[in-house]
Amino acid sequence: MTDTNANDTVNLQVDPQTRSQIALLFPGQGSQVVGMGRAFYDTAPAARAIFQEADDALGFALSKLIFEGPEDQLKLTEHTQPAILTTSIAILRVLEPELKSRNLTVAFAAGHSLGEYSAHVAAGTFTFADAVRTVRSRGQFMQAAVPPGVGAMAAILGLSAARINDICARVSDELTAAPPDNPSNPSEQAAATMDALADPANPASTPTEAATRVSAVVAPANLNSPEQTVISGSKEAVERAVAVCKEAGAKRAIMLPVSAPFHCKLMQPAEEQLASTLEAVTFNDTAFPVAANIDARLLHRGPEIRDALIRQVTGAVRWVECIELLKHSGATHYIEVGPGKVLSGLNNKIDKSLITTHVDSPEALQKALVFLTTPHEAHV
Repeated sequence: MTDTNANDTVNLQVDPQTRSQIALLFPGQGSQVVGMGRAFYDTAPAARAIFQEADDALGFALSKLIFEGPEDQLKLTEHTQPAILTTSIAILRVLEPELKSRNLTVAFAAGHSLGEYSAHVAAGTFTFADAVRTVRSRGQFMQAAVPPGVGAMAAILGLSAARINDICARVSDELTAAPPDNPSNPSEQAAATMDALADPANPASTPTEAATRVSAVVAPANLNSPEQTVISGSKEAVERAVAVCKEAGAKRAIMLPVSAPFHCKLMQPAEEQLASTLEAVTFNDTAFPVAANIDARLLHRGPEIRDALIRQVTGAVRWVECIELLKHSGATHYIEVGPGKVLSGLNNKIDKSLITTHVDSPEALQKALVFLTTPHEAHV
């Protein structure tokens, strides 16, 4: 989940004589809207080919769902993830030759959660067809990992990530029942097992695991900006953490309308399933480095990328650190490629000096190309 409030102007001059180090940014779940990408489909053969490839790879008309809805179906995680990936890559395929014709090259890429897959398609890590099939499965795994109503997410505004992390850790400890003092004692083990196995958020498979597995978890899931952190976990723990964050001085703490608690330990079953799926995907070394959400490191080698994408399912999206990493590595210009301009808004909150534009329509594409090649006030 990301911040949907974008500030549209950064007061900064771009020198066209300076060699641009472009970083592509790709949005994640939450940016979807019915009709996204349609203008590119109608006007650009390269974009149309991507939508058709997605339909062929998935075996159903994803493009029709993207363009016509209904919205409630597009919002389903198993549809949202391939839909956003497809739209982002369709736009990218139109952008790429425009950059090349102006002697502009991409130096880095990053994507927010799901968007990390788009970044790797851009970098040549794996094929688009493999990616769109994988993210559909990823969405199915994540949706099935936790029963409806068991998990929750919330956005915390105006409280430091460190303070939020401490609060989440304390709440998790308070709400997690201690394991039996003597796990080998049959009566104690039986009582703990009955309690744990009755918990629908506890995916235990053995009595010992059931008695010790933590289900009352809450932790930072998306570190989106210095002022916004999204937390995720079991519903009771998230609600308790929201209350404590408010008491600690958060400007706002809002429960989010999500279908599952993404990027927390409750996603462990999805992580394990995704690991098997990714083993069947061919990973190449990247054409340019991609920032990994889970570690905030620039990755280039296929095997370490596979590992990072697996761990990302239960780990936090360290977006602030990823953007700071790109800046410190030499990125000078940022282009958000895909529906909306959420990441452009986050860039402005992370560091107002970042020169950022977005491409989500043919009109925005033309503005972005002007932005990259002439001195002007930078618009996000």
